Amino acid sequence: MNAAHAAQVRSPTKQWLLTFERKGWHRMRQTLFRPLRPLERRGVARFPAPVISIAMALVLAACGASVATPVPSQPGATATSGVAPTTVALGATGEPAATFPLTLTDDDGNQVRLAALPQAIVSLTPAATETLYALGAGDRLVGKVEDFAVFPPEAAKVPDVAKFGSVDVERIVALHADLVIAGGNDFNPPAEVARLRTLGIPVLTIYGPNLATTLADIQLIGQAVGRASQGSALVSDLKATFARVQDAVKGLARPRVYYELDASNGYWGPAPDYFGVEMIQLAGGTPLTSGTAGAFQIPEEMIIAFDPEVILLGDAAYGVTLDQVAARGPWASLTAVKTRAIRPVDDVIITRPGPRLGLGLVDLARAIHPGVALATAAPSKAP
Repeated sequence: MNAAHAAQVRSPTKQWLLTFERKGWHRMRQTLFRPLRPLERRGVARFPAPVISIAMALVLAACGASVATPVPSQPGATATSGVAPTTVALGATGEPAATFPLTLTDDDGNQVRLAALPQAIVSLTPAATETLYALGAGDRLVGKVEDFAVFPPEAAKVPDVAKFGSVDVERIVALHADLVIAGGNDFNPPAEVARLRTLGIPVLTIYGPNLATTLADIQLIGQAVGRASQGSALVSDLKATFARVQDAVKGLARPRVYYELDASNGYWGPAPDYFGVEMIQLAGGTPLTSGTAGAFQIPEEMIIAFDPEVILLGDAAYGVTLDQVAARGPWASLTAVKTRAIRPVDDVIITRPGPRLGLGLVDLARAIHPGVALATAAPSKAP
């Protein structure tokens, strides 16, 4: 995010809503939606449908690399509490090339029929925008969701047809869209998504609550746009990066990690069912969670009891610093504060469910284990 956009999006919580595409309409969004709306009306910050995006329900065939998946931690965490890792298969690649007409099942269980190869695609989530470009289908993108952290840079020229809480259905119709990729779990307003369908526009809904289903959605988008083999190549590349990170941190101590999403109004971190828990585990950490599914606010006393050995500042882009964290009264007793193990991270690449997750995981592992031997990962892109 550049300085101008950072100035527009003043609250880290607001930007968290922009970048975490998987969460959909969880309690945190219900709590924040009302106070944020006046700012939107005043023009202080216009922001797209929450990029939270925590998401989906495709199950991949058991094959290939495995990753950690969360076991919810309980309220009243102790210094040794966290999330115990287990393993889940990430799924198979090598899907056959799609032929049209084609019918696909999206993450909401809808049967989506595509009469021909889509030529005018609209993306209603930032991750889908990134995925389309990584698949080599960016030249067919005619509209996208507003995104203050747009990537790749060439996507900035694509007109915005949606923002936080709204979709411009009329504009999408005027663009003659023949495929819309929407976010599930109320990431985009369901009534407006339903309206697109009643107008005869195919809508593919994606929503993945974990890494396995996120990879499945990359393949699903690849199939929908006639780039199935490229989707499989992207997934293979990401799985190879995940495995490389796992190997690099194997045998290392797994420090207790508090990943801060926001601290402007209470403390916000991962819910136990949030995919970021898997990311922290893969990167060699033991994550603190709220202990309650779908809840992202963490009581200060739980953080103190957990005694994190590493604090990662997902809100660092909004001015949160090591010294500010150390000055939070009782936080002075925390191991991470005493050892100065408070580190900024790039929240977007770590939390956006798309082709840069490998890059985010490498950066996350380096933040948890500064001495780990890991080469910088390039954003995954299909050949």
